[in-house]
This record gives sequence, C-alpha cells and structure tokens, in this order.
Amino acid sequence: MKSSFAICALSGDGIGTEIMSEAKRALDRVSELYSVNFDIVDKDFGGIAIDRHGVPFPQDTRDCCAASDAVLLAAVGGPKWDATPVGSPKPEQGLLGLRKAMGAFANLRPVRTFDALASASTLKFEVVRGIDLIIVRELIGGIYFGKRAIERDVEGAGVGGARGSYAFDTMEYSEREIDRIARRAFELAMNRRRKVTSVDKANVLDSSKLWREVVHEVARDYPDVELDDMLVDNAAMQLVRNPRSFDVILTENSFGDILSDEASMLTGSLGMLASASIGDGTPVFEPCHGSAPDIAGKGIANPCAMILSTAMMLSIAFGLHDAAKSIEDAVEEALRAGYRTPDIAGEDTDESLIIGTAEMGERILELMR
Repeated sequence: MKSSFAICALSGDGIGTEIMSEAKRALDRVSELYSVNFDIVDKDFGGIAIDRHGVPFPQDTRDCCAASDAVLLAAVGGPKWDATPVGSPKPEQGLLGLRKAMGAFANLRPVRTFDALASASTLKFEVVRGIDLIIVRELIGGIYFGKRAIERDVEGAGVGGARGSYAFDTMEYSEREIDRIARRAFELAMNRRRKVTSVDKANVLDSSKLWREVVHEVARDYPDVELDDMLVDNAAMQLVRNPRSFDVILTENSFGDILSDEASMLTGSLGMLASASIGDGTPVFEPCHGSAPDIAGKGIANPCAMILSTAMMLSIAFGLHDAAKSIEDAVEEALRAGYRTPDIAGEDTDESLIIGTAEMGERILELMR
C-alpha cells in the first residue's frame, strides 16, 4: 500500500482558509498515527483566482488537480463576485469546470445524524434520530450542462404577444451517463443496507423515462439490491416524513442538487456534511456548505464538514479506512462531549462549550487515536 499521497488543496473563498487549516492539522495527526505522508500543494480557485488570474479555474490549478491523488476543496464564492456584471467570470463556474475536467460524474453525499445533534434539526427528534443515508447525484450531465440560450427580440415572446425575450435550458442524458452513475449507486448499496431508491420524474419527462429504463437494466446485475422508483416530488416529501426509510438515493443532477440540500437540514446544519465527487479522474472532496462570507475571518466557522470530507478522502481515495474512522469517531466524540461551534449550539448549550474553528479542530485532534 502507498505511504505517500499528493493532495491539491483549494481553500477558495470566505471561510475556506480557516477550515482548510483544520483539515491540514487533521492530516498532520494522521501522519503521526499511521506513518503516512501527505504532499499538500495549495492553489488558487474560485473568487480569489478571478482576482489574481482573471478566471476561477486557472491552468496552473487545473494541472495540479490532474497530477494529484486527490483534490481537497473548501469553499468558493461570495457577494463580491455576485455583483459583477453579466458575462463576467463567476467563482461557481470554477466548480463546474473542475468537475468536468476531473471527470467527476458522481457526487456522494452521506447524510448521517449524530445523536448528540439530533435536537438541532428543525424536525422532531424521533424523525431524525438514526438517519444514515447517502445521496448519489449525477454531477456533469443533465440540465446544468445541456443546451441553453437566452434569445432577445423574439416574435410573440413579450407581454401581450409583443416581441420579447425567450430562454431555454435542456435536460439531456445518454444511456452511458445513466448506466455509470447507477452502477456507482448499486455498488455502494452492496456494502450498506442493499436498497436503492431511484428518483426521477418519469411521469412527465422523457429524460426521466430513459433514466428509469436504464436503471432497471443495471439493477438486473445486482439481484441482492432492492430497487425502488420514486418521483422527485414524493421523494422531497418522504425525506422529511420518513428519512430513515432511505439507504442509497440515486438521482440526476438538478434533482440531486435540491434533494441533497433538503437532506442537509435533517442533521441540523450544513456545517456537518461532507461530500465526494468521483469518476474517471482525480476525486474531489469538499464540505457541502458555502463560503459563509458573513463570518469569514471571525474564527467561528464550523470545521467539522471539512474535516469529515478529509476522512472521506482518506477512505475513498487512499484506502486508509482506519485513519478515516479515527477522524469520524473523534468528531462524534467531541460532539458527545458537548463541544459546539455557534451554528450547532442550542439554547441549552453550556456557553463554556461554545468554541471557535481552531478550538473545535483541536478537540477533534485530541480525540483521534
């Protein structure tokens, strides 16, 4: 087994630098405990790359990502770049470019409720306790990458039949794209509770009809896995009604974008959710939350999702399963001990246990074994 791994670290914008620092400290601790080496190279990405290089995903960063064993990404974006004129480069374009360049067609987003935080959810404790599901979202196809345009001065498109503007976005999927993401979901299910819920809108969309057809073909190769079809509107309802009924949720890009953010609130905070984007090239690991520009530089951001994303990297990209579990157990133990960053603190939280980014990172490091 390899004992040295190359990581391209993209801190990005907002709280990115703060939480990336804690991820690096966790990797230092893993190096001590498991005698492995991590060669970490920092590169510009997102808004900061626009400021320095004019584009969100510079060629130098692209080359580093492609040459590394894994990419660790913190956060991108912020109001500074949202306010730029239409047509100007946006940080989020870097995300789409990164996923496409790395061939990262599968986004894996585990949603697990920590018992210590179950009361932080807006749903009842008995609904969210014990949730353990994973959303497998197709990431580089569908409506986000289909044909699109805004056409101006179109006959009949304006108010009252006058000339006006017209826009379209096309949801497109090939059999190949559906097959490869479905197989990722079924392989995951084989090592879990062996249930896949495929989410689509086959009662309306032709792309979903093909999606369902191909998923059922793939399912024949996995007879030990139960397959359940569910329309996306029902899936959205069941996620808040009976989330424990799900094991692996398989869905296309736009549906997965919405459902994964909905599912994030089952845990009480986006600050607790990690994710992986994997496929044909270098895998990318990142927390599910944004850049939180309102708290950037204050030292109060929750580093747990970043640290848990690091654990996913250790397990999925490097095969260091024991090291990954050490991090995951330490996060859970820190929460069980009552430590909280402000975003996950409740009204009854002891004020002495409400700590900042670096302090939470330190508590987790101390508990890693």
